[in-house]
Amino acid sequence: MAEWHRVATEDDLAENMPLAIRIGELQIAVVRLEDGIFAVNDVCTHEYALLSDGYCEDGKLECPLHQACFDIRTGAALNEPAEVPVDTYKVKVEGGEVFVEA
Repeated sequence: MAEWHRVATEDDLAENMPLAIRIGELQIAVVRLEDGIFAVNDVCTHEYALLSDGYCEDGKLECPLHQACFDIRTGAALNEPAEVPVDTYKVKVEGGEVFVEA
């Protein structure tokens, strides 16, 4: 059963700067965009690399290893070599605290 986990404060998140967090065995990248805060699985689906080490621009998170890009809002793989989307997680903000459901 999924639970809400406090992962950061809003102040911890600079726009377009992924924050790597762990919830149990899950590695998650939390990203603040202009229109909200989003969370995706931090591991590239093409080959093991942490997306939080990559570049973020225009709602896309680029893998630092082979430059595969993922849509931060939907998890969709946007270009090769990645073909499989990354998982996304629900995010809520309460009183300046950021929570991820996992």
